[in-house]
Amino acid sequence: MLEEPKPYDMLTDFVTGKKVPNIGAEENRQQVERFLVERKGYSKDDIEVDADLKFTVAGEEVRSNVDLVVRVQEKRFMVLRCVPGSLVSREREALAAARLLDVYQIPFSVVTDGKDAEFLDTVTGEVLDQGMDAIPSKEEAIQRMKETRLEPFPQERLERERIIFRSYDEMNINVQRKLKRKGQSA
Repeated sequence: MLEEPKPYDMLTDFVTGKKVPNIGAEENRQQVERFLVERKGYSKDDIEVDADLKFTVAGEEVRSNVDLVVRVQEKRFMVLRCVPGSLVSREREALAAARLLDVYQIPFSVVTDGKDAEFLDTVTGEVLDQGMDAIPSKEEAIQRMKETRLEPFPQERLERERIIFRSYDEMNINVQRKLKRKGQSA
């Protein structure tokens, strides 16, 4: 018999306006959403919240979400993974998400706790800069997109990247996703 989930405090998502449970790094994500709009010049329409990520690995379907994805000029530019605690420990997860989410590697990845951030080159995995100010403004993103060649992730490394993402994803406490699934089946 399934236990009823305990009640959670709810927040209104800054970008979508939908109610979301205040669990995990949700408060961090709300800070980052506001930061992107109010300080970095993105519109709410530029930001995807909980972008669906689906793939098959070893015959098993994996369904997950990417916290935030920023688009510029109709292209996905940057994946943001909002985390509590250590940023370094989530770099690899953010890179894997950016490499798997689209037909091309989303050029940049960010790991942030809402107060600090690491800005990474998705293709090389290199940390390009640190701090919240390292996150490009919309104008900077438009310029970077003009200078960036969108590359697919190498086919021969795809299965390994899927396994890496799945491993991190399974470690996450995905209470919010479980609540969503329960709501969809009700």
